[in-house]
Amino acid sequence: MRTIAILGATGSIGTQALDIVRRHPDKFRASCLTAHSASDKLFELVRQFRPDVAALVNEPEAIPEDVRFCQWVFGPDSTVEALKASRAQDALCAIVGIAGLDAVWTALDVCERVLLANKEALVTGGDLVMAKAAEKNIPMLPVDSEHSAIFQCLQARQGNPVKRLLLTCSGGALRNWKKEDIYNATVKDVLAHPTWNMGGKITVDCASMVNKGLEVIEAHHLFGMPAEKIDVVVHPQSIVHSMVEFGDGAVLAQLGNPDMRGPIGYAMGYPERIPYDAKPLDFAALGHLDFAAPDTDRFPALPMAIEALKAGGSAPVVLNGANEAAVGAFLKGQIPFGRIPEIILAALDAIPVTPIMCIADVYEADGKARAYAKERIKI
Repeated sequence: MRTIAILGATGSIGTQALDIVRRHPDKFRASCLTAHSASDKLFELVRQFRPDVAALVNEPEAIPEDVRFCQWVFGPDSTVEALKASRAQDALCAIVGIAGLDAVWTALDVCERVLLANKEALVTGGDLVMAKAAEKNIPMLPVDSEHSAIFQCLQARQGNPVKRLLLTCSGGALRNWKKEDIYNATVKDVLAHPTWNMGGKITVDCASMVNKGLEVIEAHHLFGMPAEKIDVVVHPQSIVHSMVEFGDGAVLAQLGNPDMRGPIGYAMGYPERIPYDAKPLDFAALGHLDFAAPDTDRFPALPMAIEALKAGGSAPVVLNGANEAAVGAFLKGQIPFGRIPEIILAALDAIPVTPIMCIADVYEADGKARAYAKERIKI
């Protein structure tokens, strides 16, 4: 049995990971559960899974008597402190945005493995995080469906050269929209993802294709591949989760019905595959699978992310910080959807690229990006 800390336990990834724990009590024990502010949801999870430690960033008015058996931690550093206290073998890092960077950094100090569902930790601190993981010999097991697919395909590498990675992309809720309509898409329009059920921020990122740009940067760090060898292909059915092309021209793909419990369970059980009552693929019913090149005219944020990766240094941090600020403003109704890529581009143009030598450099660049984006939001 492995003990696991689920950071972001009340979110989409966290609750699906706990479904795996629930199905396999002989293999996993959730020893640490954390959330930001969803106290009632976390209380219920604590009742069900009885962790050693639980944490909330926003302290509730009271802790119910029946959940006081575990150690509680509150405040802005509660996730990190709870992770340290739990000493879990594995950390599933599913906190959204750069807010999850500290948790990943801490997990590399106190855990045996990091199960990474927080792509922003690598987008912003990738060189630093991967160097620390290599120094401490800590496996970084990807949970994003695309990166899990690549990781699975690479198990058959056997030392053969990789020609390129192919990240698939559903295209999001606005995939078939006209450019002029995309600009004024509503929050309801954007959150209506056709194949995946995810949190608000990542669903907005899918609609703008920022998410795929962030995943290109994540893939660069996880697999040591330059931007020139990472391609994106739109695949609306979300059946082929990603592919690897080898030097001899062979392409290996990982397929499955869209269900995040697949990549979550693969990371949790690696190298063992963990059953989760998956719906089997019916190829005859599918009939066909579609693929297309991304339309970077309608979705300009994708090439912005790739250029930020090529620029290096603080550029990906600025990209991410400006995007997080813009997405937050969009979800609050402060800006139209079409202003998200405009704000990102303006931040990338205005803020000089600087070296990232330590975690403090990451937060300094992030702060500059957010401050600039907030000023642009007011315009």
